[in-house]
Amino acid sequence: MLDQELLDILACPKCKGDLQYDSGRGTLTCLACKLIYKVEDDIPNMLIDEAESF
Repeated sequence: MLDQELLDILACPKCKGDLQYDSGRGTLTCLACKLIYKVEDDIPNMLIDEAESF
């Protein structure tokens, strides 16, 4: 589970918008860009090229 302080400063690397954290799925989602970033071992992968679209 990601620390709240980290969640407070994380932003989508593409649009700089807010992210929604889903601890059950281990993802950070940007609704504006429609991208899902994976979180593995409590480390967010914020690479745009590796994000999934929805």
